[in-house]
Amino acid sequence: MLIDSHCHLNYEGLIERQGEILSAARARGVRGFLNISTRQSEWDAVVATAQREDDVWASVGIHPHEADKHRDLGRTALMEASAHPRVIGIGETGLDYYYDKSDREAQRELFVMHIGVARDTGLPIIIHTRDAEADTLSILCEEMEKGAFPALIHCFTASREFGDAVLNLGLTISISGIVTFKNAKDLQAVARDIPDGRLLVETDSPFLAPVPHRGKTCEPAFVGDTLAFLAALRGVSVDTLAAQTGRNFFALFQKAQA
Repeated sequence: MLIDSHCHLNYEGLIERQGEILSAARARGVRGFLNISTRQSEWDAVVATAQREDDVWASVGIHPHEADKHRDLGRTALMEASAHPRVIGIGETGLDYYYDKSDREAQRELFVMHIGVARDTGLPIIIHTRDAEADTLSILCEEMEKGAFPALIHCFTASREFGDAVLNLGLTISISGIVTFKNAKDLQAVARDIPDGRLLVETDSPFLAPVPHRGKTCEPAFVGDTLAFLAALRGVSVDTLAAQTGRNFFALFQKAQA
């Protein structure tokens, strides 16, 4: 079962043609979509899409770029939003020191708060990390000592050392269309070696369209292209990898099966 484990169906570029885009993905064999939120003002719309479409689920969370605008976001608000039947994940959240659009301490505080909600709800936390490997790993290690929580690194582009460290902590790694880029040799080497049971595939649409669609608005149908590239990289059939990543998705996002 081919799943797009991370897409932004309510973002500009997709929302205008949402029905058409979902139909195109289904025609290519995509059987599920996790629609990700990045700010509180999106939560209702993201959840509404999941309520309307049986094969779409939702997440609730605050992206690190939005941390400054959500300093007063109470833990209770995130807990209450996560209780919705169609919400299966917390995030995306994490740290982004590349763009530094929000104060780094605000990012760290919000990240830790999201982890606490993930721990208490049992819902996986969806982690964005860019140019912040040391702090991301430090927080994950400290928080795991307080009690385990399910988590994944989405759109993985970090080092092999970081990848090995988060795998040792029990996390899952999701690979986007970046892996198909000609200059992504280091990422390809990491993606080849991720354990079978710890791998997901995503589009992060409308961003990061894979080859052969690079430069276009990315959409969930393109997850099949990323999967095909990964299958060749790992020396397995497309069907085998689709089935494996689908099983991994439901093993991690267990609420999706409720």
